[in-house]
Amino acid sequence: MKRNHLHVRDHGGEGPALLLLHGAGRSHADWDSVAPHLLPHHRVLAVDLPGHGLSDPPASGGWSFEETAEALEDLLAAHDALPVGHSLGGMLAAHLAATRPGVRAAVNLDGFWWGASGDAEARARIGAVVRAGAGAVNPAHLDQQAAYAAGLGIDPGVAERSARAAARELPDGGWQTLPLRDTALAMFDALDALDLFALFRRAACPLLLVRAERSDPAAPPGMEWFDNFLAGYRVELTRALADLTADRPDTVTVRGIDATHAMTLEEPRAVAGLITEFTSRV
Repeated sequence: MKRNHLHVRDHGGEGPALLLLHGAGRSHADWDSVAPHLLPHHRVLAVDLPGHGLSDPPASGGWSFEETAEALEDLLAAHDALPVGHSLGGMLAAHLAATRPGVRAAVNLDGFWWGASGDAEARARIGAVVRAGAGAVNPAHLDQQAAYAAGLGIDPGVAERSARAAARELPDGGWQTLPLRDTALAMFDALDALDLFALFRRAACPLLLVRAERSDPAAPPGMEWFDNFLAGYRVELTRALADLTADRPDTVTVRGIDATHAMTLEEPRAVAGLITEFTSRV
């Protein structure tokens, strides 16, 4: 299969290489505040996943975890890099750990999707919300992203730069979120179908799983049901992670961080500290 161009930001650094993988609808820029704290220990590369940022869309026109893993293989091999991912990127790191024998360890930062929740009705409602915004054109996108980030205490300039790098500017001055709609819909379908905890158990190498322990802001009016869903989801995720570590005590490490899901922008030093503490052991 033809491998399209992937945009990579090489932060430099010395030591074992890390390949940083961002979340859905985001870009390499989400790692800009984390990378400086990793450089004393690692060579650091941050990639735009297929269909995101400045990278080409997936060669197939769709989206799957395996096709994305294939697109990353050359980068991983060329630098003998350890995959470190946030959100979607964390799930990709787990996929690589489970399917590529050459991956020696992997880090997943709050990449759990909704697979630990038994509330199928709520998952369907969430799916409808995220799909409604797939590839959307929104003139106020940057302002909205900056305002949301400000509510989390994230520097507005950092938030604006990250949002800008993750979207496509249109000739009329508006913005379109990435990936484009068809690719984004295929990506959400792949997420819904993923048996993530089976991947965790399949991986033979060490895994670091980091979960956000700070609650996101309250849901907007009309979505109060989402807060109730999250409360139950957190309980079920805690149980699933406890069962996992009981089954795989020698390979799976679970850590919490005092941050929301936006941890790479919110607490970059703490995120880097968890990564380097793990990599120093493996």
